[in-house]
Amino acid sequence: MTEWYREDLAHIHDVGHGDFALGSAPGILEVLARHEVREDLVVDLGCGSGLWARELTDAGYRVLGIDISEAMIGLYRRRVPEAEFRVGSLFDADIPPCAAVTAVSEVLNYLFDEENKPRGLARLFRRVYDALAPGGVFVFDVLGPGQVPPGTTAKGFSEGQDWVVLVEKEEDAERGTLTRRIVSFRRVGEHYRRDDEVHRVRLYDPSELSAELRRVGFEVWTMHGYGRYPLAEGHAAFVARKPA
Repeated sequence: MTEWYREDLAHIHDVGHGDFALGSAPGILEVLARHEVREDLVVDLGCGSGLWARELTDAGYRVLGIDISEAMIGLYRRRVPEAEFRVGSLFDADIPPCAAVTAVSEVLNYLFDEENKPRGLARLFRRVYDALAPGGVFVFDVLGPGQVPPGTTAKGFSEGQDWVVLVEKEEDAERGTLTRRIVSFRRVGEHYRRDDEVHRVRLYDPSELSAELRRVGFEVWTMHGYGRYPLAEGHAAFVARKPA
């Protein structure tokens, strides 16, 4: 079991924080249709509990989901039993020939793998490009700098019927990283079980990512939302198309 998105936080993320995956789904499906990607294989990197994969499958696509969290893949398998799945890092997992690749909800930012650095991301872009059929698309979103004001700590909490999550966020502008300290409480029987996780993410300048995608050979468009679903400030989406 990895040290990120263990059983309790995976459950909480699935039942309490699925609005991004579900809200962005119609807009991403529009992107796929616009580029004539229909009823073919979509590789979903950082697939989580399968909320987006369920939307893809219901729309007629074949899906392969890849995620580093075994707990997330367990939820994914139950939600989308007809899809394929693999446990592994998106930075070294094999990407088979496909019509589209998605990486939704800032999954490329996470520093769960030491390979997530500028050179590692460039290698990932190349692997995605090589896997895509001509005319295929890579759709993803990333967080950029400025998530937390300098010298401050942002604190927040969210709650559901049987869980509570507390989060502290600090940004290191010099290193270009954001650290989230997450404390979760999930009801198990008559009691609440506590778990603690620390997630670090690398913050990327969208213009630098666009330039790197073009160096690989992609045609690139940036967006401030997926269709009618807007992204917050400092959060950008990309459509990278392999020329036909």
